[in-house]
Amino acid sequence: MVTGDRPAHVPGTGLDTLDLGTLELARVEPDEFARIVKATPARQTARIMAGPHRRRVLDELFRRMETLFRPDAAGDRDALVRWRITGEGGAVDTYETHIADRRCVVTAHATDRTPRLTLTMAAPELLRLASGNASGPALYLVRRLRAQGDLRLAGGLMHYFDLPRP
Repeated sequence: MVTGDRPAHVPGTGLDTLDLGTLELARVEPDEFARIVKATPARQTARIMAGPHRRRVLDELFRRMETLFRPDAAGDRDALVRWRITGEGGAVDTYETHIADRRCVVTAHATDRTPRLTLTMAAPELLRLASGNASGPALYLVRRLRAQGDLRLAGGLMHYFDLPRP
């Protein structure tokens, strides 16, 4: 994958090597994204996700949830999941995923609907979770992820998405 005439990512390096200002995030394949996240130390991921490209990265990550959704895995489930992504200074970015009718629809803000599950985590944990580099139950056990509502849904939620296996 390239941006312009130069590689956007050199294998074995992390997020800090990318020019997030010009990188076409939609062109980064899920497996490549997983390798990039895995190669980036936690402190660097936190620094990057506290920077000016945070919302752009989050928007792309949630946009992909619609395309990586596995309708057969979710079956006839109907669930609204609210994602609260915390940041520096108490900042919170909120997204919602509505899983119903064999689709996943993302809203880039909180709605007035009542979620079946609310997940709260910092942006670096979300990147690790969405790239297959961490599991929801493991993050929950070490208190890096808070879940309110349907914990059974929380435990199996990421199985509804075709995530990389880094």
